[in-house]
Amino acid sequence: MNEHQLHSTQTSNGIQRHVFSPVTESQLFDAVIRKRCVAFIIDAIIITVLWAIAVVVVAVFGVITLGLGWLLFGLVFPAVGLGYNAFTIGGPNASTIGQRMMGLTVPMWFGGKVTPLVAAFHALLFWFTLVIFFPLLLWAFFDPRKRCLHDILAGVVVINRV
Repeated sequence: MNEHQLHSTQTSNGIQRHVFSPVTESQLFDAVIRKRCVAFIIDAIIITVLWAIAVVVVAVFGVITLGLGWLLFGLVFPAVGLGYNAFTIGGPNASTIGQRMMGLTVPMWFGGKVTPLVAAFHALLFWFTLVIFFPLLLWAFFDPRKRCLHDILAGVVVINRV
């Protein structure tokens, strides 16, 4: 259990408070936006390789099943991207491979562990924001915790590993 999980996250009236403070723990948020951008590029390369492998597997399966397996092509794109995030951010390391390489971790805003379902939802919100509402990613430049809008909606925060 790390030091953030030892903090009480409830006030005397029972309302949960944010565990990670940009005022008292500014080191958690130093260069997070830059690191997230680099981590995204690394993860995009990894996901592209995984998609390519999945497409080959589905193509071979389609040949074996006389074309029926090719119906799975529509599932490859979302399954690989969401699965990658669900099993990495929602896994024991609480970060994607790119985020780990950049020294980042992704806990819940109150200090808890991100579940695979929340991690997949977070990824879905990210891709939706990236494709439809790209300017919303700029929210992080104005947020004291460097969170994008999809981070806030999913209830997560991206911080430096301590």
